[in-house]
Amino acid sequence: MTEIVPLSDEAVARAAALIRDGQPVAVPTETVYGLAADATNGVAVAAIYAAKGRPSFNPLIVHVPDAGAASAIAVLDGPARRLAEAFWPGPLTLVLPARVDGPVAALTRAGLPTVAVRAPAHRAMRSLLAASGRPLAAPSANASGTISPTRAEHVARSLDGRIPLIIDDGPCALGLESTIARVMHDGIALLRPGPVAIDTLAEAAGLPVVRAPAGVQAPGQLASHYAPAAAVRLDATARREGEWLIGFGAVAGDDTLSADGDLVEAACRLFDALHRADLSGRPIAVAPIPATGLGAAINDRLGRAAAER
Repeated sequence: MTEIVPLSDEAVARAAALIRDGQPVAVPTETVYGLAADATNGVAVAAIYAAKGRPSFNPLIVHVPDAGAASAIAVLDGPARRLAEAFWPGPLTLVLPARVDGPVAALTRAGLPTVAVRAPAHRAMRSLLAASGRPLAAPSANASGTISPTRAEHVARSLDGRIPLIIDDGPCALGLESTIARVMHDGIALLRPGPVAIDTLAEAAGLPVVRAPAGVQAPGQLASHYAPAAAVRLDATARREGEWLIGFGAVAGDDTLSADGDLVEAACRLFDALHRADLSGRPIAVAPIPATGLGAAINDRLGRAAAER
């Protein structure tokens, strides 16, 4: 049975002790709840894959407190350093060349010559980084391919009995995974849309936006991902018989992402709404979401949730 404990100094100390012992624990970030383990310990990283049932070719994000800590595991210079200085701590993951002599376990990178790095802003994850004294590999704290967790109870529903501890600090503020970007020789590539828009990143880096490389370069790039057990139908303007409808704006339903058409509110509520819909046991329909701004990231997650499995 997995224990859920409220965030406190004692809870963080217990979680840090488990991490030093090679075990993964669930902890909130500003994006979604993460399943954190020592990124320098291959056995601990393997425990993340085992708990999630995650394909070993899908790399993990390594969480660090700041750019200085990132520089110990990856090459962080030029435009990439400007992005780190502008957006860290926060919901931006940078895919960087891994240091050959760096401490991160090869399994964390899934055999790639790059490593995905983020400095989170959430108090729980930052406290755990400080208490454990380790860079923490931390994908979303759910079974692989299922709906990402934005509450402690979502984690428990997916991973109960597979991990020892969940730190509960309420719902995540953003509710959508981090933007993932990679600085290329000719510009900046968006690998996963998220809270930080690619145009904003390009402006800060002083680089143009370029096409992303082919293949899995970072987490969240599998075609089917973030998926409920039920089938998902997108761009639904009305409910079909037997469906659970998630509304947006003028399209009302059993639930709504934002009655006012607010994309920030919709992003925050997305995974929570998908969890409720999945519990209904009915096929799921989702109202159209504008593709502008944060809507691009929301539609990315919905498209993967609705993909053929």
